[in-house]
Amino acid sequence: MQFIGLDLIQNTYLSSYEKITLVSPQKFILNNQTLWLSPGRCIFWEEENALILSDLHFGKTGHFRKEGIGVPQNIYKEDLHRLFSQVQFFKPSVLLITGDMFHSQNNKEIDFFLKWRKDLPNIKFHLIKGNHDVLPDIFYEEAKITVAKNKLYIKGFCFTHDFGSDLKTQEKKHFTFSGHIHPGVRMMGNGKQSLMLPCFYFTENYAVLPAFSLFSGLYNLRPKKKDTVFALVENKVMRL
Repeated sequence: MQFIGLDLIQNTYLSSYEKITLVSPQKFILNNQTLWLSPGRCIFWEEENALILSDLHFGKTGHFRKEGIGVPQNIYKEDLHRLFSQVQFFKPSVLLITGDMFHSQNNKEIDFFLKWRKDLPNIKFHLIKGNHDVLPDIFYEEAKITVAKNKLYIKGFCFTHDFGSDLKTQEKKHFTFSGHIHPGVRMMGNGKQSLMLPCFYFTENYAVLPAFSLFSGLYNLRPKKKDTVFALVENKVMRL
């Protein structure tokens, strides 16, 4: 698979002195499907030409500022810039978002997203609603985002926000992708030092995607030996 270098991108959302460096993604074959795990916190599904991501939480920093908490807006802008770079890099025809695309009610940050969305009219957006996706239905219609309330099935994959205990009742033929918990893995160093890193987490039956938003906490996973974990370290994907 060939990828287009970011030096060719004419990105009007980045100022002239900003530059995004994107390292080659990690190839991972799952159920005879080719997945490219990106250090940009998303997965490119080659056969479907789809970008899979979760927990963008657009509007979260704006929500905090409305509550009087001084969270800088550049956190949100960085997330949006990173999404734009992933779209330009992989050239998907579909975005599959496993919940919490938005964080709360409408604010200026979501208005900025709508302007960005209009520049990508040929890309389909499919959102499986998460617990934070509380915007009115008319918003998703105007943004041309197709919404699934609980699950979305494509080929042998199931997409949902939080599988929870429901995973046990899923059809066994469907491998499930989810988000919600913002998975992290703890790396131990010398002198009892440790570092928590975001990660892609794969078991035999399901996978949990890292939160796309940088403004999110991490849930400390305890992987089993048969599980597969890809940690995100300094703009690289590292298989543990």
